Amino acid sequence: MAKGGCVNGRKRPRGGGGDVEELQGARKRRRLEGGGGGGPSGPRPKEKSSRLSAALFGEDCEISHDQVYELLKYAALGKCHNAAQPSWCRIYHQRYLAGVVVIVLHEMSQLHFYKFYLQFKHLRKVFRHRFTLPPSSANFLASLYGEEANVNPQSTAQGLTSTGSHYIPNSSDLQWDPVIQKYGEEKRGLTSYTLTSEELKKNDYPMKGSPGCENYVYTECDEQRTDSSPLFGLDCEMCLTAKGNEVTRVSLVDAQGQCLLNELVKPENRIVNYRTRFSGITRKILLPVKTKLADIQTRLKKLLPRDAVLVGHSLNADLQALQMIHPSVIDTSLLFARNEGRRFKLKFLAKAVLGKEIQCEQKLGHDPAEDARAALELAQFFIEQGPAKVAELNLEMLLTTERLTEVSQNKSALQLQQNTIQKQLNDPPRLSKPCFLDCLQMTGQKPLLLGRQELDSSGLCQSNLSTSNKQILQRALKDVPLSTFSIIQFNLDPEYVAPHLLAGICEKVRNKLTDMLTIYAGPFDESFCLKSVKKEFARCGPIRSLTVVTETYQPYVCIQYEVLEAAQLAVESLNGAEVAGSCIKVQRPVTGTMLDCDVLITELELDIENEAVIYVAGLKKSFTETDLQEEFSQLKDLEALFLPRDLQSGKHRNCCFLKFQKSESAVDALEVINGWAVKGSRLRSRKALAPGHLWRWIWQMDHSNGKQRGDILCEEKEQQSDSELRKKLKTLDQHIRKLYRSLQNNTLCIVLFPGVNSIHGSQSGLGLMGIKDDGERSAC
Repeated sequence: MAKGGCVNGRKRPRGGGGDVEELQGARKRRRLEGGGGGGPSGPRPKEKSSRLSAALFGEDCEISHDQVYELLKYAALGKCHNAAQPSWCRIYHQRYLAGVVVIVLHEMSQLHFYKFYLQFKHLRKVFRHRFTLPPSSANFLASLYGEEANVNPQSTAQGLTSTGSHYIPNSSDLQWDPVIQKYGEEKRGLTSYTLTSEELKKNDYPMKGSPGCENYVYTECDEQRTDSSPLFGLDCEMCLTAKGNEVTRVSLVDAQGQCLLNELVKPENRIVNYRTRFSGITRKILLPVKTKLADIQTRLKKLLPRDAVLVGHSLNADLQALQMIHPSVIDTSLLFARNEGRRFKLKFLAKAVLGKEIQCEQKLGHDPAEDARAALELAQFFIEQGPAKVAELNLEMLLTTERLTEVSQNKSALQLQQNTIQKQLNDPPRLSKPCFLDCLQMTGQKPLLLGRQELDSSGLCQSNLSTSNKQILQRALKDVPLSTFSIIQFNLDPEYVAPHLLAGICEKVRNKLTDMLTIYAGPFDESFCLKSVKKEFARCGPIRSLTVVTETYQPYVCIQYEVLEAAQLAVESLNGAEVAGSCIKVQRPVTGTMLDCDVLITELELDIENEAVIYVAGLKKSFTETDLQEEFSQLKDLEALFLPRDLQSGKHRNCCFLKFQKSESAVDALEVINGWAVKGSRLRSRKALAPGHLWRWIWQMDHSNGKQRGDILCEEKEQQSDSELRKKLKTLDQHIRKLYRSLQNNTLCIVLFPGVNSIHGSQSGLGLMGIKDDGERSAC
């Protein structure tokens, strides 16, 4: 046990292996015993139930994706398949689990949960165990069940989608990948991927002094580029005129994907072929257009800063058509390198790398804004993830698979697919992590995967982006009871949870936290003793800053605490008290965001994770954990003690948290501790407000400098977006409530906010878990 009840030395999940017959036999024995062995069929003795225990109390409550995999593997398979108990928690009587249900809320983080805490009424009152997750990886879903490299030649031949599973080469294979050979394996800044003068010339980019470019317009973006220079996506659509290709539509997007320019252009010469199938341009569309190429050139020069880097797919054709010269370019058709000078199409890259469908056949022509945004996001992915991660995508294999799946499904075509893939793979891939879904399928227990990705009849992931959350819920209510292991995915529209919106949400949460940690006290006499005031308020908890407010008729003090409990304790115990010779009022700042503060405090107290935890302040900093354990040993049902440290200095704070086995014991302890003197130090206490995993996060938010890239919307638009998002999240919480209520008792349920990891910033994820019991609350 680590200090505060957290677990150190967390182990990696053990390897798979094991015997399928043993697993089948064990499940048969369970059915004979009446246990059901983790499936919905067969009666189960009422007196037998599973129980979940987790030592998640204290400041170190971050659980890795591998550790979540450990838990899910053991819950799904038990000991019969050499699955070990997780290193960070324990499932008692695993064989009596009715099933495992994982709910994934894509693109959402711990930040979203606590920003919209009141909207998640069900989640915060049901799941007793919570933990922090590291920001999501590109293949978060696969990391949950070990599917990261789960493809063999036969399954590949059956067809894969880019958002599903795919073959990951081992390290010795990577060295031959054209991306690695061109850029190496290490991550680099964007300047490493801009085209050199030689590359510009070789790929027919317009350049100063080049033949035919004498009258081209220079963007005048001639400042030195750095790795923080802004990226802009550019794409044009052309029609064929008597003179050649001429621009008829131009789109420019910024690094956040916002469209800065999307303009139709009237060509100078007569159009001989509109190329409507690709350009989307018709005679009728261009008829009222007055904008000329010179107008677009002027606008582009004004929009682009002096150190702008343009991103596009085969951007040389666009710049030639625009008759413009720009010195700094990232060309995604060259960035995602292939052998022998071949290039991937933008449509394929968008699907394979980003999981996005563009240039759909249902649309009339290409959308240049969509293409510009796709190229930009591809470059951002490459820069952020690095060449090694791009090489692991094995794009050549995905392209081959995509082409082969287009072949008719007769026997000869299928045989051709298998032969082709067999030649490319040669040897089966090495599994980086055993996939326990295979074991379930081999014993006749088909896993259920609903939402953004779904399992087809062959057990492979298929993309399904159009399904609504309501449809997913309806299918889950019907299908989850029939499956022993289910992953249900919900997601919101990108306009609500896009990574570039993180900055605005983060700023709001930081401001609200600051207000909740701050109190004002006064009035005091002109000659009051500041030292005695600080000493009195420090008895409520660690103080971050104390300043005197002199703008008022009589002086006040502004105190910012480091923990929520300290500020609330000061308001409750010192409001109306006599401090430094004055009868004072203690209150929090009055702002728009603080109007629901009392409601939020009440709900935090009622949070199931806090119901048996109390906060104790007024400790001397010289106290050690051993001293406190001796002093509090007489308290009934005391389970754990957490003594927070300053995360910069490492020193103990003058407060602690006590966790009890029963909420009644926590209430009794409050009556005992208030006014209790420990070695000359008089204590104050109250119910806890911040769950154990949240303490470090609050400290980091409060001490962060606020530098996060992204959009902060105008106030009116921001309020509207917030209001709509609250409604969406409230509905999502209700969906989870309905699904949870439909589960059998003894079902392990885990809700995951994967977190966000993008160029706009990263935010930790959040996990909530419990085993459903008869009382509609998670078993502790």
